[in-house]
Amino acid sequence: MQTPPVVSAEAWEAARLQMLVKEKANTRARDALAAERRRMPWMAVEKDYSFEGPTGKVSLPELFEGRRQLIVYRAFFEPGVFGWPDHACRGCSMVADQVAHVAHLNARDTTLVFVSRAPQADIARVKAHMGWNIPWFTITDSFDADFGVDEWHGTNVFFRDGDKVYRTYFLKSRGDEQMGGTWNYLDVTPLGRQELWEDSPAGYPQTPTYKWWNWHDSYVDNAAPDKKWVQISTAGEAAFREESRNEKTEAGKEAKS
Repeated sequence: MQTPPVVSAEAWEAARLQMLVKEKANTRARDALAAERRRMPWMAVEKDYSFEGPTGKVSLPELFEGRRQLIVYRAFFEPGVFGWPDHACRGCSMVADQVAHVAHLNARDTTLVFVSRAPQADIARVKAHMGWNIPWFTITDSFDADFGVDEWHGTNVFFRDGDKVYRTYFLKSRGDEQMGGTWNYLDVTPLGRQELWEDSPAGYPQTPTYKWWNWHDSYVDNAAPDKKWVQISTAGEAAFREESRNEKTEAGKEAKS
C-alpha cells in the first residue's frame, strides 16, 4: 500500500484548501443539476395501483398520506430473493439501514415508502428484527414492472395534484447509492428542498434556509419557526459565509504563490 506523503500542518491545510475549491465546484454543480431536475417534464400516471399495508389495501394516491410528494423505493424482499425469509436483499437492506428519520421529509410535504412483494406479516417481522421504521407496503399488481423495478431496485418519485398523480423522476443502479439522507431525497423531488437559495421555477414553495429544521419529534404542521432557532441559524449562516470568504481568500493566495 503506497500511502501519500506526510507533510506539515501548514502544507496539509494548503492541500485541503486546494481540494475544497473542487469540492465546492462539485456542490454547485450538484445544485445546478437538482435545479434542472425540478424543470423536467412529468408523466401522468393513468393506471390504478393497489398495495397492501398494515391496515389493508391502499391506492397509489393514498401512499402520499395527504402530502404532495412521494418517494417509492422498490426493495427486494420476497420468495426467491437471497436471504428470504429471514432477510431482505443485502443491498436493499443496506439502503434501508441508511434512511434518515422520515419526519424531516414529512415536514417538507414529502412521504417516503418502501415496497416489496413480501406479505405484510413478513415485512413487519423483518422490520422489527432490523430496527427499520420506514413505511413498507406490499406490491399486488404490475407497479414494479410498469415503473422499471421488477428485476432490480430503483427509486421512483411522484407528485400529487388533487386526485392526479405524476411520475417526476427515477433513479436506479448507482443512482441509489446517494439515497438515504434527507437532503439527497429532497434533491430528487420536483419541489426540492424548498429553501430560498434554490433555483426553482416561479411559484414553487420556498422558506428561509435552515429555519424549518426541527427535532424529529417536534414538528407541528403550519407552526412558525422557533424564534431562538431562527437567531441561532441566522448567526450560523453568517459565520459559514464569512468562513467561506476567508477560505476563498486563502485559496487565492496559495494559487498565486
